[in-house]
Amino acid sequence: MTMEYYRPLVCFDPLRPDHALPVAGGPGWFTHAALHVRGAAPRMVDLDAIPANWLNRITAARAPIAGVAFDRPRLMGILNVTPDSFSDGGKHHVASKALNHALEMARSGADVIDIGGESTRPGSVTVPVEAEIARIEPVIHALRSEIGIPMSIDTRKSEVAKVAVQGGAALVNDVSGFTYDPALALYCARNAVPVCVMHAQGAPETMHENPQYDDVLLDVYDFLFTQVTMLEALGIPRAQIIVDPGIGFGKKIPHNLAILNGLSLFHGLGCPVLLGASRKGFIGRISGAHPASERMPGSIAVALGAAAQGVQIIRVHDVAETAQALALWRAVTFGDFDDS
Repeated sequence: MTMEYYRPLVCFDPLRPDHALPVAGGPGWFTHAALHVRGAAPRMVDLDAIPANWLNRITAARAPIAGVAFDRPRLMGILNVTPDSFSDGGKHHVASKALNHALEMARSGADVIDIGGESTRPGSVTVPVEAEIARIEPVIHALRSEIGIPMSIDTRKSEVAKVAVQGGAALVNDVSGFTYDPALALYCARNAVPVCVMHAQGAPETMHENPQYDDVLLDVYDFLFTQVTMLEALGIPRAQIIVDPGIGFGKKIPHNLAILNGLSLFHGLGCPVLLGASRKGFIGRISGAHPASERMPGSIAVALGAAAQGVQIIRVHDVAETAQALALWRAVTFGDFDDS
């Protein structure tokens, strides 16, 4: 049987037809979808052609995760406590510097702070568990009582996640999609920890060398569907699972662009969608912006494109600038602003 995939064509116009349905219970809506079938060009279909299981997953409101509601696009601020991350390695690896940067991001509009102690940039090597814990543990303890917003731990390893959660982290964000350490998903399930599951093809050491896909958008969807199903079977409710298509992780520029163009497909998983494209290499190659710290404008352009497809969480380095851009997008789109 040929698998069919339904991508809602998301609109935010105030002139909303009576028969329109909500996207993920939010302000976006749709009256048509793109039907994707492997080996054929997508075609537009109306609501009557979309199966009930797809409609239910696309339209259902997303429950809060780690206390964060999804009534508007939320920002996850990146806090790398590594010496070698591709954009900001070495800047925040001392706990006092990390705290100051986290406080700045919180003041600037971050809804979550994502703390990572292992670089997973293309070509990076695995960090020993003890070294990763030594990087993240003092930072988490420094932030725990200071920032006032949830912390996420960006790790592939159960032992690191355990230390982080015991220290106050409220979410586990695994760039391997829970394929690296089988114990990590079990730990999260047994301790009722919400998770973010990301797609990556290959390990960080080699993922950039020659990634291959049949249909990248549908291949990534299938992977995330399988992993969400696995996590549910372990006892993690779908309502507490975030999905991330993994921009730049084992993907060339055409792969990244295909995913960005079709982001709304991932609403069909019934989970909040996270996009992490901030300052990544494809932005530099398309725009000519080098080094990575010069890619803020391109990152904001991608973030606004994601918001226009109903993405719930945008993971960024440049929190203040992205928050400002989203505020203007909301004001223009909905007239949502405070004129007092």
